[in-house]
Amino acid sequence: MNIGITCYPVAGGSGIVATELGQQLATRGHQVHFISYALPFRLDKFQPNLYFHGVETTAYPLFQHPPYTLSLAAKMAEVICQFNLEILHVHYAIPHATSAFLAKQLVTCEVPKVITTLHGTDITLVGSDPSYYDITRFSINASDGITAVSAYLAEETRRTFKIEKAIAVIHNFFDGARFNPDSMTCKRRDFADDKEFVVAHISNFRPVKRIIDVIDIFDRINKALPSKLLLIGEGPDAILARRQVGKKNLNDRVIFLGNQDRVEAILPAADLFLLPSEEESFGLAALEALACGVPVIGSSGTGLTEVIEDGEEARRLSDEKFNAHKIVNQYEDFYRKVLNG
Repeated sequence: MNIGITCYPVAGGSGIVATELGQQLATRGHQVHFISYALPFRLDKFQPNLYFHGVETTAYPLFQHPPYTLSLAAKMAEVICQFNLEILHVHYAIPHATSAFLAKQLVTCEVPKVITTLHGTDITLVGSDPSYYDITRFSINASDGITAVSAYLAEETRRTFKIEKAIAVIHNFFDGARFNPDSMTCKRRDFADDKEFVVAHISNFRPVKRIIDVIDIFDRINKALPSKLLLIGEGPDAILARRQVGKKNLNDRVIFLGNQDRVEAILPAADLFLLPSEEESFGLAALEALACGVPVIGSSGTGLTEVIEDGEEARRLSDEKFNAHKIVNQYEDFYRKVLNG
């Protein structure tokens, strides 16, 4: 199949899953074309059957902000006809599914099927904003196929947007060759001594991730058991996190690592992974921690309950339910189903 994929190229669950899906599909012989404004995060090496098409926006005096949605639609239409795309797989309803709908109106060649994968904040935050409600609902309904990364998110989408079309649940996945208990290339002693425990957290440091709660929880852990906290990622609440660390006198206990391309090199060093998010549609960071053999504590009442099972062996559970081979098979089957009408 010739497949186009559009995602946000920055660090985050949706972009990571989209990128790794494209890599897996290319390995299986499909021709995959990424269409985005920048090279996707983790698309960090050459691979046969894998191509990138950059979207350029024009700075024009009448525009307060460059019209990315229109530029993306135009680039999609160009790539569709140039490479005979059969599937255009977009990750996030806004603006990617909207751009895909516009692209279908532009093409003079055979029109591809559009599949929209919902990842979470496009529904729970962006889509639920009254000013985006109608366009989000329209863009989802205009798709030829819809998937969600958890049953929790699928139900939330049906309830919020009154969607009657079928939503296929295809969970996120991990690459077992990359994420495993032996993938650590750093040294545990780089972070802690032999008598200290290591706690880790990965996120985009947005309010929904409750980074202040992560630090407060760690403070209680550290008082009972001498520990170090590894904070991986960047975002708007990073400065608040640093202030909270100072208030708690934890400057010598908390290590800010910023964004990391290879989190699998660090995760196996942890004894515990914290993800107490207010909202988590799936929790890819939690899955990657489990794959590295690290137990996870997260919020109940979110999509994390589909990832974590109490008392289970972390690595075995993740490998049984979320290995790349199993999940990519599901995407291929879904593509064929949509292509066959």
